Amino acid sequence: MTDTATDYQTEIEASLCQQGIPYCGVDEAGAGPLCGDVMAAAVILDPENPIEGLNDSKKLTEKKREKLFDEIREKALDYCIARATVEEIDQLNILNARMLAMSRAIDGLKLPCQHALVDGNKAPQTTLDVTTIIKGDSLVTAISAASVLAKVQRDREMLELDKQYPGYGFAKHKGYGTAAHMEALQALGPCEIHRRSYAPVKALLKD
Repeated sequence: MTDTATDYQTEIEASLCQQGIPYCGVDEAGAGPLCGDVMAAAVILDPENPIEGLNDSKKLTEKKREKLFDEIREKALDYCIARATVEEIDQLNILNARMLAMSRAIDGLKLPCQHALVDGNKAPQTTLDVTTIIKGDSLVTAISAASVLAKVQRDREMLELDKQYPGYGFAKHKGYGTAAHMEALQALGPCEIHRRSYAPVKALLKD
């Protein structure tokens, strides 16, 4: 097994292609931040129109992610970006919210699909056959593509939320619990998009 998505395609993706089984890659972004929705994407890539440079979105520069985001949407046979809201995260917990967002992304695909390759070790609810792959966002091109779509979409939304809720620094840290974010939380208190079930936010609400 290699450590780049493109090389790994000869494994499970090639096998599904050879069997004529249409499949999608699925991943999510935004489980760790203290605020904002969790985003997920499902992608059906075109094996006849490969995309170079796919990898786990966290291992790519912002500039590279942005370029790939546009290329994936242009070249993919089908894709869907979905979410679970802050309210759903607080109600269901982040694991179940992640699974919900992934299920919604899969359900949003328009082309027929029989198999989902999902990053991690948990499978979302779906009628498709599912293979979970730990570190799949680094190892499987379709999952890497989903990782990029989810990450870039979420980051773009955090830039817009930074304008709505100035002072927290969302444009810089994208909602993660950095020192700057924690200082802003202490000074301003949680805003509408903060996840009240997360310990640092919950502690401030109690105070």
